Amino acid sequence: MLPQSSKTRYIKIISVKRSLLAALLFTAGITCFGQQTLTLDSAIAIALRNSYDIEIARNNVEAADISNSYGMAGGLPVVTGTATDREQLNAVNQRISTGEHINRKSAAGNSATAGVQGSILLYNGMQVVATKHRLEELEKQSQEYLNANIINTIATVMTQYYDVVRQQSYLTTLDTSIAVSQQRVDIIKTQLDVGLANNADLFQSQLDLNALIQSRKLQELAIEQAKTSLLTSLTLKPDSNIVITDSITVDQSLMLEDVMNNIYQSPDITAASMQVTINRLIEKETAAQRYPSLYANAGYNYNRSQTAAGNVLLNQTYGPYVGVSLTIPIYNGSVYKRQQKIAAINTENARLQEDIIVRDNTSNAVKNYQAYQKSLQQLQTQQESYALAKQLLDLVLLKFQARVATIVDVKNAQESFANAGYLLVNMSYAAKAAEIEMKRLTYKLR
Repeated sequence: MLPQSSKTRYIKIISVKRSLLAALLFTAGITCFGQQTLTLDSAIAIALRNSYDIEIARNNVEAADISNSYGMAGGLPVVTGTATDREQLNAVNQRISTGEHINRKSAAGNSATAGVQGSILLYNGMQVVATKHRLEELEKQSQEYLNANIINTIATVMTQYYDVVRQQSYLTTLDTSIAVSQQRVDIIKTQLDVGLANNADLFQSQLDLNALIQSRKLQELAIEQAKTSLLTSLTLKPDSNIVITDSITVDQSLMLEDVMNNIYQSPDITAASMQVTINRLIEKETAAQRYPSLYANAGYNYNRSQTAAGNVLLNQTYGPYVGVSLTIPIYNGSVYKRQQKIAAINTENARLQEDIIVRDNTSNAVKNYQAYQKSLQQLQTQQESYALAKQLLDLVLLKFQARVATIVDVKNAQESFANAGYLLVNMSYAAKAAEIEMKRLTYKLR
């Protein structure tokens, strides 16, 4: 399956920036008001606008675009101008055929030359053509690297964003347990007042409540650290006060066949394929060095020489010229031949590297699909388990209030509820993380 053209892929990925205005308003809100609600779309837009990696990749695209020219490939004329002017003192000792003898020390002299020369390459084994094609491929490849940076940034932000949601979901479960523990303490205090409970039950309930409060503080730390990681990816101040009010919703429509059919859409694989083409063109450039080079030359020269003594006191020439020059490589220790063999080896290595990337991406896609499927299969059951655990907790608490259940029964019901809540959140997050990775590998994010 052939990858899309670089231009189409670039337009596709840039469309992710539809929330850029919202991102600008969001960052302004943080500065002005200290706290803002952060949505997933605004987080992605901020990351795309602020990412240092994306900025570097954009600069590389611009540099590759500048390099992609016939001038850089050596296919345009080269024009140079030269000028020299030299004053000198010469000792002149001449005997002329007429018998005259000239012998003079420190005779002043002057020589001046100026010229303009232009040359253009007519033939050198098609090296210019191969070089120009290589520069075009390098520009396309730099675009793919930019696409890879963009899609990787989106995947990172989405994963970190939903990690914050996961940590906050843990906190919600803890808050429910804390509310139940507080209710349990209140019930025991009421029973204690009428002589139906003892201090041991009260002390144990208060200890359980304190432990949950401590766990809540630790969970608040986990949330703040998850937010800091997200803010770092957004290149915002790590201590910015953001609020995320979202839930984890998993796309349950992904199929392994579709994922495998689209695996070659990955910018990493496309860039690796382009590297094979680039190395083949380098082979052609290297092979062209073994062919003759033919240049056409034209220019204009001016020469003037003047001396105070001697047979020729003034000599001045000037005028245009045109010609051709031919350079034929005869022998240089087989350097070009060896360079060509090395270039062929590099091409084979690039092909193997492409195969490695395809293999690893395929393996990652399959492993993530397996995790995705297993998580979805367990998710519905776990949702039912979570609902049952909540009903059980409410029922046991009512029975405890009626002195039909013990404090141990309530504690066990609380633990079952907390474990069910943690498992439900973890399964949702695992399925979402696998979905994000599969869409990243197939270039389908957003």
